[in-house]
Amino acid sequence: MATWFITGCSSGLGYHLASAVLEAGDKAIVTARDAGRLRDMEDRFPSQALAVSLNLTDKASIADAVDKAVAQFGDIDILVNNAGYGYRAAVEEGDEKDVADLFATHVFGPVALMKAVLPGMRARRKGTIVNLSSIGAQFFNPGSGYYSAAKMAQEGITLTLKTEVEPLGIRVMVIEPGAFRTDFAGHSLRGATVEIDDYADTVGPRRKSNDRTDGTQPGDPARAARLIVETVACNKLPARLLLGSDAVAIVRKGLNVQLAEIEAAEAASESTDFRQDQ
Repeated sequence: MATWFITGCSSGLGYHLASAVLEAGDKAIVTARDAGRLRDMEDRFPSQALAVSLNLTDKASIADAVDKAVAQFGDIDILVNNAGYGYRAAVEEGDEKDVADLFATHVFGPVALMKAVLPGMRARRKGTIVNLSSIGAQFFNPGSGYYSAAKMAQEGITLTLKTEVEPLGIRVMVIEPGAFRTDFAGHSLRGATVEIDDYADTVGPRRKSNDRTDGTQPGDPARAARLIVETVACNKLPARLLLGSDAVAIVRKGLNVQLAEIEAAEAASESTDFRQDQ
């Protein structure tokens, strides 16, 4: 029986993942800003679930949540950094505090959690870290520059960590979901407080007030949650796991475009190498 620590469990993919983990018989520390929203999980799985309040922008809250988890269940075997939200704004419109909070939630908070669990994992030479990124780390839409930047930063840290800790027996994986029927395009989506008219044609259609995708996305979060549990149970994790047919199509198309650009400029790129005879 493994012990999971999962962030962002009050709704969406985090809620379904926590449910799938508990239904599979494992233990789970389920977290949200308000632990009261997770009491139903404790009621349904009284010996397996622990609901804990967690604010990823507050280091004291992170330390307290990890301390409570260890006190209740002992070692944390699997950390899943899932909590997050969308932010839409033209680069020029981005509010400094909004962007700082976005990076605190998607980058600095998850890093603090990883640093909190890694000493125990290193001591045991065993553990798994799973970070929920997005196809936004590889696919760039108008208005999503800051969100994409946060997810790219998260992936860069995660995949570098993978090279550092795999020799110590610790597994690391990035998950890149496409569009799922969660609150991401609804309640969880935030946007610029000041909108510049010149971006009406590019960013405008994707602003929260104009987004009509909520409830129509192709991804099923319950199916995704079950796949994550199954994948973590495998002996070898992929470095990246795409979720959704849209994610597969979008990322494949993007990689093919990048490959074509590399090949088109290959000779010019290689011509910049230092040559002893010149």
